[in-house]
Amino acid sequence: MSGTSGAAPTNVVLVHGGFVDGSGWEAVYHALRKEGFTVGIVQNPTISLADDVQATRRVVAAQNGPVVLVGHSYGGAVITEAGNDPNVVALVYIAAFAPDTGESVSTLIKDPPPGAPVPPILAPQDGYLLLYKGKFPASVAGDVDPAQAAFMADAQVPWGVEALAGTISQAAWRSKPSWYLVATDDRMIPPPAQRFMAQRAGATVTEVAGSHAIYVSQPAAVATLIATASKGALVMAHAG
Repeated sequence: MSGTSGAAPTNVVLVHGGFVDGSGWEAVYHALRKEGFTVGIVQNPTISLADDVQATRRVVAAQNGPVVLVGHSYGGAVITEAGNDPNVVALVYIAAFAPDTGESVSTLIKDPPPGAPVPPILAPQDGYLLLYKGKFPASVAGDVDPAQAAFMADAQVPWGVEALAGTISQAAWRSKPSWYLVATDDRMIPPPAQRFMAQRAGATVTEVAGSHAIYVSQPAAVATLIATASKGALVMAHAG
């Protein structure tokens, strides 16, 4: 079904960001499966961008046909590079970084806008970053169930400084259609920065009131945008 011509791509690959792992996609996964999608979950090591791109490409290669590639937060940088894979037909950014060629997450965050919330990132230890647990729920997951947000804070995955510094060799959004969900209550990536990156990428934009962890708190909205991207990729393929 997924690889046949004339049908919207039914393979979705979900890429998580820093400080978390792929299990945060569980509710989005179930929503997409209910709609008939085949869903792959990437488990990024988050040690280096190159390793995460390789991990993503392995999951893309395992799918049977065209892929809609989805990234949250730092996962947006991963899909911007990994999305150059010929099997990827659409990119979906969920409150995510969308760097251009030659950029990295580090370059995108070095000059925060005046008055923007400051993410509670602790000083690097052995080349890895963590968020201050006490401020994690308010900064990352303000609309997530408090008990679940506390668990996310305690279950953090160290994020390699090298991963933040990894630069994009070729931004896939320059040659492939993209969609972007702006989380308007995001306290990690300022919404104006999200809008700038989305506009620069020529993405189709949806705005939803929610925290940085909107993929956890509002999985239905996220799954709906992914389904829209699948249909949109088909329309653009026929137009091309």
